Amino acid sequence: MVDIVTLTPNPAIDLSTSVERLVPSRKLRCAAQKRDPGGGGINVARVVQRLGGNVEAIFPAGGFTGKLLKLLLDEENVPNRIVEAVAETREDFSVSENATGEQFRFVLPGLPLAEHEWRGMLETLAATSPAPKIVIGSGSLPPGVPVDFYAQAAAVAKQLGAKFFLDTSGKPLTAALAQGVTLIKPNLREMQELAGRPLGCEKEWVDAARAHITAGQVEIVALSLGHLGALLVTKDEALRSPALPVTPVSTVGAGDSFLAAIAHRLAQGGSVADAFRLGLAAGSATLTVHGTQLCGPAEVERLYGQVIIEPI
Repeated sequence: MVDIVTLTPNPAIDLSTSVERLVPSRKLRCAAQKRDPGGGGINVARVVQRLGGNVEAIFPAGGFTGKLLKLLLDEENVPNRIVEAVAETREDFSVSENATGEQFRFVLPGLPLAEHEWRGMLETLAATSPAPKIVIGSGSLPPGVPVDFYAQAAAVAKQLGAKFFLDTSGKPLTAALAQGVTLIKPNLREMQELAGRPLGCEKEWVDAARAHITAGQVEIVALSLGHLGALLVTKDEALRSPALPVTPVSTVGAGDSFLAAIAHRLAQGGSVADAFRLGLAAGSATLTVHGTQLCGPAEVERLYGQVIIEPI
């Protein structure tokens, strides 16, 4: 039985490399490139699989890069169901500057999906049997996909009797909240966009999250705060955790890892507080690896014991 199914409407091949220093108008000699399967839901699935969870990834794929994406996922033993697409699957790339330790991320737009392709993702999800415990929608929407795609996915999850977790932003997030979801994972900028105002302190963060919970739009808000740590809010409790003392090497996939570990622990029947703890450990572990490699279970376990959670 698959406990968690992820939806990634805008997947990618993530390429990473490094140079000594980025200098304009010069030929820059890069280190050996590394390619990983990418896109929000795909990264979530990769981390759930590494943590020992039962997961399956649903996504569209087309062209040579689409075939490569499936090959890379198969190499990581991540079960998947592909909706065949005409458009070539996009590529993203990140470049680390060795001299400064800075990372530069270049995110390319996805090519349009036809209506039968994006609807095929929802039909594939609806055909999941037995039904999963959790469905996770994650990432941006490519051209051709309606802003209420995740709202439609949430409705399909409800029909399956599954919880729906979402990590996206802007109009797709607003539309899904109107439909009703179980969990959202905004960062502070995205939370401020939802609130329509600056949120300058902890009380304002909690109040903004609770406004959506009280309105019946969501049950859990997992708010990532970067170097300030994270916050998790439900109807009955608010939990705060400071950032772990790790040295960030790459930010790629940290938020996806945070969400993946939360979902994995909740699918196991764990408490919200323990899921939050595991999520913080996984997100922090991903910060410590190069490029788009994502966290490993040993480092997640090591950091798990260092997480401090305080009720607000």
